[in-house]
Amino acid sequence: MKNVTVVDHPLVQHKLTRLRDRETSTKTFRELTREISTLLAYEVTRDLPLTHKMIVTPMESMGSPEIAGKKLVFAPILRAGEGMLEGMLILAPSARVAHIGLYRDPATMVAVEYYLKAPETLAERTVIVMNPLLATGGTASAAVERLKESGAADLKFVCILAAPEGLARFTAEHPDVPVWTAGIDRELDARGYILPGLGDAGDRLYGTR
Repeated sequence: MKNVTVVDHPLVQHKLTRLRDRETSTKTFRELTREISTLLAYEVTRDLPLTHKMIVTPMESMGSPEIAGKKLVFAPILRAGEGMLEGMLILAPSARVAHIGLYRDPATMVAVEYYLKAPETLAERTVIVMNPLLATGGTASAAVERLKESGAADLKFVCILAAPEGLARFTAEHPDVPVWTAGIDRELDARGYILPGLGDAGDRLYGTR
């Protein structure tokens, strides 16, 4: 799909296989989610703009690259997106964090917002929105829309697993927001779960089912 990048690095794919396995424990699921998120963060930040800064090494002065502009904002969608945050922060520990509380109504599959707290300077920063799964696309699309309303202009979306239906909806509603994922699965079932998928990411992260 246009504007969608599948990260097919062998380490990502190996860890995704273990994440899918229903025998994987809650502890290991959390660890794998964190590890995959760090690897995805490396890919999604590949094109950050650089500037040159004059420094002095123990040997001599030189111009050396550093990231230009204000620091990143990581925006996990609660609750499952929190499972990806730590892995992202390993790579960029000085990033700001925005929290977006949304849940998918089980009857209508419509995203319902219950919380939003974000830095005031979103317009000046690259905002990376994250959620383990992009299923119907409704929650991800609603989260990005709210961040745009709050001033964000440079947005990226990262997920571990996506469904074709969710990608189609998200890219149609937000063609300006690129997507990074570790895999695109076959389809959604009648309840909006990804097949073959990995189950409910939130439940598996927090041991609630």
